[in-house]
Amino acid sequence: MTDQEFEKELAGLMTEDAPGKKKKEKWPGRVWRRWKSWSRKKKIMVGVAVVAATLFLVVKGKGGGNDGAIMVSTVPLSKGDVEEILSISGPISGTDSAEVVSRLHAEILEILVKEGDKVKEGQILARLDPEDVQKEVEIAQNAYNLAVAERNEAQIQAEAGYGKALQDEQAAKRDYDRKAMLYAGGDVSLMELEAAKDTLAEASRQVATFTLKNGKPVANESFDLRIRNAEFELEKKRKELEEVEVTSPIDGTVVRVNSRVGRFADTVDADRPLFSIDNLEKLEMRINVSEYSIGKVKVGQKAEISADILGGETEEGVITSISPTGEEKGGGSTERVIPTTIQIQNADTKLIAGITARAQIVLNESKDTWVVPMGALVEKENGTCLATVENNVVKMIPVEIGVESDVNVEVKGEGLAEGIFYIPSPMAFLEDGMAVVTAPMQ
Repeated sequence: MTDQEFEKELAGLMTEDAPGKKKKEKWPGRVWRRWKSWSRKKKIMVGVAVVAATLFLVVKGKGGGNDGAIMVSTVPLSKGDVEEILSISGPISGTDSAEVVSRLHAEILEILVKEGDKVKEGQILARLDPEDVQKEVEIAQNAYNLAVAERNEAQIQAEAGYGKALQDEQAAKRDYDRKAMLYAGGDVSLMELEAAKDTLAEASRQVATFTLKNGKPVANESFDLRIRNAEFELEKKRKELEEVEVTSPIDGTVVRVNSRVGRFADTVDADRPLFSIDNLEKLEMRINVSEYSIGKVKVGQKAEISADILGGETEEGVITSISPTGEEKGGGSTERVIPTTIQIQNADTKLIAGITARAQIVLNESKDTWVVPMGALVEKENGTCLATVENNVVKMIPVEIGVESDVNVEVKGEGLAEGIFYIPSPMAFLEDGMAVVTAPMQ
């Protein structure tokens, strides 16, 4: 909203419909819709302006003034501290958590813990019926033994077959050499020599069909593959047999038990885990920081944590991690938020996991600086000004805005000095050089 639009809206608030004109929607409803769309800063400025304008009309209506001068209230400019604070809510949780589930379709025979119990890593939480898994282990073991036996039998056959093939090759070589000598002397025919040569070639081909490793024959590789597959399945079933004892993966506290004896371990309602375990020795708070504020948030910054359970007290927190990526805020908003973690420093805190708390993070601060209410600033063509009064005349001092809190703001400017008076609730129509009548703030 520009200054002109702002003043027009304000003027519209203060006027009634002219007689005979079609009535517009009553101003409360009209303004309420516009009010909801304004920022907090605009709301403060509008509220201040409306109050100031109303005061002006009242004074004017009573005939007040000094030759047409407007009555204003002033306060002395003073220094103070101002902080820009991010206040945001989020859930409290343990620093380490685990959801314990089971893949086994096995009946739960025992549940050995209850909610609130502290457990150690590896501690047994529940026992399942092992009968079906034991049978599967036996089947897998038999399949593995059979694969090993078949490989051993194939090895024996390979060694025997290779030995016979070598003997046949050697015999065929001797027969061929002998007939070659006889053929040279004319004692055997060429046909007999060719037959001996073919027999030698076939014997050599048979030798070549065997797989050798380090010069020794070995069974076909497919037998080793069968053994490895059977071994993998056996190890899988043995692991499942170990899982009939459901154990905790971390040290922590059992915060939820979502099943009971007699039910199957893999069929928990609503896909919940069998057990939820949190490490409550150290708590943390998870918040979603707006993309517009995350640039001012740093790892190591302190946060003040409050919650109803603390009874008015607060806890100190420290930002320990900021996600490298943003995510959707939800609710149809295009704004992105960045998940951020705050660790609670007090190990003996009254805070508990699962509740919502509020964190206040100081994003920026300024000490011993000129501080005025947010509504004291006036937007003019030449920029932001502070409306001061000197000898019953308005003097607009250009200022730069520094650190902003929800209510106050740091101002900087050459004309600012101790002892000057400014109007904390200036009317939008005030101009430099305008005559006023001052009255101290009550």
